[in-house]
Amino acid sequence: MRRAGRAPLDRLAAMFISPQISAVVALLGLTGVLIWRVREGRTAVTPKKILFPPAGMSTGFFMFVVPAFRVPWTWALIAFLLGAVALAYPLLLTSRLERTGETIMMKRSAAFFAVVIVLAAIRYFARGYFDRLMTIEQTGGLFFILAFGMILRWRLSMFLEYRALTA
Repeated sequence: MRRAGRAPLDRLAAMFISPQISAVVALLGLTGVLIWRVREGRTAVTPKKILFPPAGMSTGFFMFVVPAFRVPWTWALIAFLLGAVALAYPLLLTSRLERTGETIMMKRSAAFFAVVIVLAAIRYFARGYFDRLMTIEQTGGLFFILAFGMILRWRLSMFLEYRALTA
């Protein structure tokens, strides 16, 4: 997938993305997700709180406007399915909704945060392998698709569970 000549947008993206910057951004993202999950767990769950995160995350697909991030469709489909089928499973096992009076609250097992950290570590260490096969931008794009598949399945399952509890 590497090309000898680069388009202007490719060169611009390559100037700002290095393995070190990528690692720092990944750690900041993980920290942000953990803080957000702690805060979110203290408030009642609503359909908006379940569905807005994947909707907001979907705007990340605009990264593929920049040619440097583009990957073959088959790779994207495999990444999405891997996230939705395999990596969403531990999240589904470690989080449940329960009715508390008139509100619905998220009940996580003690293993939930460990699962999130392990999933982030798997993605981080797999990057080292994939960075040898494709550009950093393409690796980032594939892992975005993988994470989107994982979050989309988890949140849709939570939404169906929410609807069952409120029916």
